[in-house]
Amino acid sequence: MSTSWTRLGLIAGGGALPRLVAQACAADGRLGCVIALSGFADPADYTDPLVRTIGQFGHVVEDLRVAGCDAVCFAGIVTRPDFRSFVPDLEGAKLLPKLLAAAVRGDDALLRVVVKAFEARGLKVVGADELSSSLLAAAGLIGGDVDAAPHQPDIAKAMQMAAAIGALDAGQGAVVCDGLVLALEAQEGTDAMLERVAGLPENIRGTRQTPRGVLAKRPKPQQERRIDLPVVGVETVERAAAAGLAGIAVEAGAALILGSDAVDAAARRHGIFVIGVSPDS
Repeated sequence: MSTSWTRLGLIAGGGALPRLVAQACAADGRLGCVIALSGFADPADYTDPLVRTIGQFGHVVEDLRVAGCDAVCFAGIVTRPDFRSFVPDLEGAKLLPKLLAAAVRGDDALLRVVVKAFEARGLKVVGADELSSSLLAAAGLIGGDVDAAPHQPDIAKAMQMAAAIGALDAGQGAVVCDGLVLALEAQEGTDAMLERVAGLPENIRGTRQTPRGVLAKRPKPQQERRIDLPVVGVETVERAAAAGLAGIAVEAGAALILGSDAVDAAARRHGIFVIGVSPDS
């Protein structure tokens, strides 16, 4: 764990990732506070959380200051706000013009504005992988006991397509089956994309009985990697299996695995693989 900061504030969205980050940081004795974002995080998952909306930038910064935090980590699922009904506090209102200008350029541009705003207040922004290195995807087989080699062409093409849409700041995931691009991820997210794949005709995709095709997830090439790294958990494995896929590929060292043992067990149960691949391969 980093030694360049002393006390962390966790800004928690939905899902399992912020819970794992909170546990890792609390075990080290440097968790200052958890700010549970209303509508995304479940406050019951944390001890004495502070509940704020995503527009309360000034309140959040003050919460971090009172808790003695000199660093902040963003973790969990947070969807893009509807700026037409956005209700910021005073400091959030000052930030709003920059957010609106960045929003039309894509999610990564929007997140960079948020990161810079916290850094301008003297807070070090740290990635979830810095707090718990065990979350970071390793190279090689991560889950399951299926040979991924026969699926290498689909892995390569799916990774290529994920990089292509990432360069456009569109999404982080792609699904390819027998060389055919079945789906590209956009604002709907990975889960909804996999549901779309599950609804496609079985002649162009795999089934639970005969899995075919690969989901690839990787960061956008230009992405701010301290925030919004691709995530794979048990639910991702479950949905990939339901869509008839043979496996999941992520960029080694640039994706987070939520509970490696549980992901491995789920992959084995469904007869699919989860693999970390080098971006150069």
